[in-house]
Amino acid sequence: MTLPDDLRQTPLTAFNIAHGGKMVPFAGYEMPVQFPDGVLKEHLHCRAAAGLFDVSHMGQVILRPKSGRLEDAALALERLVPVDVLGLKPGRQRYGLFTAQDGGILDDLMIANRDDHLFLVVNAACKAEDIAHLRTHLGDECDIEELTDRALIALQGPQAEAVLSTLAPEVADMRFMEVADVVLLGSPAIVARAGYTGEDGYEISVPADRAVALAEAFLADTRVLLVGLGARDSLRLESGLCLYGHDIDTATTPAQGAIEWAIQKVRRSGGARAGGFPGADIILAELETGAPRRRVGLRPEGRAPIREGAVLFADEAGGEPVGRVTSGGFGPSVNAPVAMGYVPASLSAADTALFAEVRGKRHPVFISPLPFITQRYKRS
Repeated sequence: MTLPDDLRQTPLTAFNIAHGGKMVPFAGYEMPVQFPDGVLKEHLHCRAAAGLFDVSHMGQVILRPKSGRLEDAALALERLVPVDVLGLKPGRQRYGLFTAQDGGILDDLMIANRDDHLFLVVNAACKAEDIAHLRTHLGDECDIEELTDRALIALQGPQAEAVLSTLAPEVADMRFMEVADVVLLGSPAIVARAGYTGEDGYEISVPADRAVALAEAFLADTRVLLVGLGARDSLRLESGLCLYGHDIDTATTPAQGAIEWAIQKVRRSGGARAGGFPGADIILAELETGAPRRRVGLRPEGRAPIREGAVLFADEAGGEPVGRVTSGGFGPSVNAPVAMGYVPASLSAADTALFAEVRGKRHPVFISPLPFITQRYKRS
């Protein structure tokens, strides 16, 4: 496959190629979709031991208050996201959303309290727009710096703690969604106990010039296998996690996307800091009365996967479409096809039977609770 000449590279691109990565365009970057072991083995190895991911295409951003008071940056950011940033304790992070005036989602992101600044991780495809959005609305109150000299590495799976502990024993004491400064191979790193697979694990921000050495050290451990975008997608799908631009987007509100859990009580109607973010009237109204449609899990009957874009119907023959699949594929850990999509709220109850149209034929699918696997985050 010939790749476009204008693709950006991560600090680990040459490393990925040297280890047999099959490179593809993704969000403007040259990224590995799989390695020689293949997507299936990479997926199952991550569930059983530890998978190593290059996620350096993601945007890393510092939000530093010009006043020197972190609460000023937190309150400023709350004007753009419907989450409780002010209540985020030092050394903790949480999932957030940039919302639009019509209630749609501009991007999803992670927000960490780093004592004197906020540390944000945003999606690669949206990072230029996200940074411009921050500078336009918060530039008078905060210094906004994109970290372009750092890599981001994810180590995911039940053996991730044991592997990373060989380099930094203190990471074993971290809990899910904690963030800490850790020295790895003599270099400072920002380590978050979090990830995008449903497994326990870490996301590690390191100086770009130290990324290869760290990746090689991980890979020298027999418990670790390199994982590409293909298995990253099947892992997150089994865990019921949204992919921006597919399962959530500017036409989706938080309640429609079934991610209202990301909006804490203090930001909801009746809360001390309720509203004040773009689209608040629409978003808060849907939290109170419900959204007209809902993101749901889908279990296709049989072994054939139902892919993104498949149209959903309430009837096996005839009738108007009632929804659409936004993510779909085969779930190696559940040994069955799995999917997510949108249906009217009236059809969103578990076990509701629908039909997905694939190449002119309608196949039975059933509404399923999410996630499809048991998430194994270390919360205590």
